[in-house]
Amino acid sequence: MKDHYWLPRLRFADLFGALTARGYDCYGPRVRDDAIVFAPVSSPDELPRGVTDSQEPGVYRLNRTNDGRFFAWANGPQALKPLLFAPREVRWRVERDARGRLSFRSVAPSSRKLAVIGVRACDLAALRLQDRHFLEGRIVDGNYAARRRDLLLLAVNCTHPASTCFCVSTGDGPRAENGFDLALTELDDGFVVESGSASGDEILGALALDPAEAGRTDQAAQAVADAAQRQVRSLPARNLRDTLFSRLDHPRWDEVAARCLSCGNCTSVCPTCFCHRETEEPGLDGNASEHLREWDSCFTHGHSHIHGLTVRPSTRERYRQWLTHKLGSWHDQYGRSGCVGCGRCIAWCPVGIDITEEATAIHGSTS
Repeated sequence: MKDHYWLPRLRFADLFGALTARGYDCYGPRVRDDAIVFAPVSSPDELPRGVTDSQEPGVYRLNRTNDGRFFAWANGPQALKPLLFAPREVRWRVERDARGRLSFRSVAPSSRKLAVIGVRACDLAALRLQDRHFLEGRIVDGNYAARRRDLLLLAVNCTHPASTCFCVSTGDGPRAENGFDLALTELDDGFVVESGSASGDEILGALALDPAEAGRTDQAAQAVADAAQRQVRSLPARNLRDTLFSRLDHPRWDEVAARCLSCGNCTSVCPTCFCHRETEEPGLDGNASEHLREWDSCFTHGHSHIHGLTVRPSTRERYRQWLTHKLGSWHDQYGRSGCVGCGRCIAWCPVGIDITEEATAIHGSTS
């Protein structure tokens, strides 16, 4: 059993100091444009204290409360993905010299040690899937690897799930079981803390915390268990591969396509989606060009455009591709579903399409 320590709220700032002293830039949740996003933070004063969220299909709202907690919310539109798999980045440059010869050079990402505070269990599970794709495939993505190497993860066990959350049904939360350096469970007067790595042990050593009393660890465990019980959504099964692929002509695909805007919001906020496109951006003088990688979505018309043919021209085909890949063929590629139950795609869909509702409708019918 892991050791648990007590970090009083009055000493929360000491954690930031310990991270900064070890050369880490701190990122954490902040309120920007009426949403909670990961951004640079220098002290607990910049965290969303006394803020909670209301999420429903197509709805995301922040509310002010008298609660003095820093993490009394479920999640915002971001996960860890933008910090590692950049939305837009230069991969290499090509230049023409005075004699017309071309030279190519790669562009390495800027190196920095980054500590992210407030990571949820569902996002740790999503990071594991991103690692499988970018680090453990036949080709290792150097930019992703460089950012991942210098990442320190401070998880916060979820005690305030949104109505859109369903991580229990995917097996990915609300408690962080692994993949973190430190994990915190917030109580009214402080945090129960445990380490998950040698780096976490070093931070705990610098803080010189007292062991957490049994009453506090029991309270923390009960708060997480209560959060699991409050989840109202679920997927019908963890492995829907055979069901989905046996029902490619199900009428539900037409029904959801009539509502779907093919806007790609779901793939943008999804912490596991990794579709992208490669583009060239030539210089105006014609002597240089940059090769870019940008996020893309399987919902865009151009994503399936091959040799003059769009393979998936309709919204029906695009939504079916997304759902069958996410919940079906990921099992062949990565040994599990590509959904971690964060519920972001439900809240941030402009028309409120609910992935659990669609999957259940198809799974529960033999049509």
